[in-house]
Amino acid sequence: MKRCRFVFSGLGGQGVITAAIILAEAAALHENLNAVQTQMYGAAARGGATRSDVIISDSEIWFPKVVQPNVLVCLTQEAYTKYSSIIRPGGLLIADSRYVEIGPKVDAVQKAFPMYQAVVDKIGKTIVFNICMLGVVTALTNVVQPESIMKALTARIPRHSLEVNQKALDLGLELGAVAA
Repeated sequence: MKRCRFVFSGLGGQGVITAAIILAEAAALHENLNAVQTQMYGAAARGGATRSDVIISDSEIWFPKVVQPNVLVCLTQEAYTKYSSIIRPGGLLIADSRYVEIGPKVDAVQKAFPMYQAVVDKIGKTIVFNICMLGVVTALTNVVQPESIMKALTARIPRHSLEVNQKALDLGLELGAVAA
């Protein structure tokens, strides 16, 4: 496996940072890979801009900040406007079609998914929007296995929330598989 650099971006309260932590833990604890995760908050933790960087590699990672991500996830138009220019040429940009209008000026594969709307329609609890997004990322990148994501979730969230998170992950995997 070569090094994969991710940037997750959106608003505080969308679970961007939690999703990044879960991805890094899945890689490091359950896939035997090296992983680092860093995060930045806007002026307000909830409702302010957020960004989380994740690097996953089978070799040592010397610097935790992502400069040119292979994969950029934008869950708001503000995040897209701010970060779309940093994606590595030929990289993958994943956006939520409800909140982000993709533009033509990005030198990357851009894919918009109705993640938020799918969660509303099929699950009814928007709190798992981030896990649906993580399912899409997992399906499109194959960096970690879905089972590893669930193991990381099991260690991090209350037992009574596992079923709805599994549904959200499966929904994201399904959305991503259609586009893969």
